[in-house]
Amino acid sequence: MSTGPAGHVARSTIRSAIRPYSETRVVTHGATRGGGPLRTFLRTEDGVAIDSVYEPGASPSGDLVFVVAHGFTGDADRPHVRRVARVLARYGGVVTFSFRGHGASGGRSTVGDREVLDLAAVVGWARELGYARVATVGFSMGGSVVLRHAAVDRDIGVGAVVSVSAPARWFYRGTAPMRRLHWLVTRPSGRLVGRYGLRTRIHHRQWDPVPLSPVEAVPRIAPTPLLIVHGDQDGYFPLDHPRMLAAAAGEHGELWVEAGMGHAENAAPEPLLGRIGDWVVARAG
Repeated sequence: MSTGPAGHVARSTIRSAIRPYSETRVVTHGATRGGGPLRTFLRTEDGVAIDSVYEPGASPSGDLVFVVAHGFTGDADRPHVRRVARVLARYGGVVTFSFRGHGASGGRSTVGDREVLDLAAVVGWARELGYARVATVGFSMGGSVVLRHAAVDRDIGVGAVVSVSAPARWFYRGTAPMRRLHWLVTRPSGRLVGRYGLRTRIHHRQWDPVPLSPVEAVPRIAPTPLLIVHGDQDGYFPLDHPRMLAAAAGEHGELWVEAGMGHAENAAPEPLLGRIGDWVVARAG
């Protein structure tokens, strides 16, 4: 659930983020693609340890891997993230991870800003594992991160991008859940609730400068195939958000509005996840 305030990123870091993310340092501890599941820590460009899990999957082609980016307050071990991984493993390898400030990863959450570096480290690891096609699938905050990552990571590139329940613009407070989230992120008492109640460590500083918004990032993704998925019962972001993203994507984007669906990975039913898997298999380059 991306908001706006919550993490300081120096201007020099923003400039460095325009460099290809192939420069991100990846520590794999002898990771290989063969065998069963593998858990390791990756080191981001700014030195944060990211807890990451690789599962080979059951795809007969063996050339496709999904990198799954969870929503705010999630992590790689949450049941709904594991459910997403289990369904997508029918279509290819799967890498899940915990964003900074979440789960066993280090650092503090910047609510979608420096998290682009986390995703870059994981995509780099997926490449090292030998996969020819990498698809990123993000939910809520993770949905905004996969959009921004694809917009600036043009040299490594990903084969397809799927953004589920993502915001189009920052600082949105038009729904009660988003007003509560802003309190969680911006107030000391809210950050204490995040740390001890939601197992999420949140950075106390404001964004400076404000990062590229999702709707500004989307036009830069083309010609990479982009799928935008949103529930018509999403309590966080109303339908003007996905429609703005789809309009910005133009002919390179596809919009699915799902009847009866709520917000993010918790609300994504298994049939929808299967359809996402089919879409990626057909379109990831």
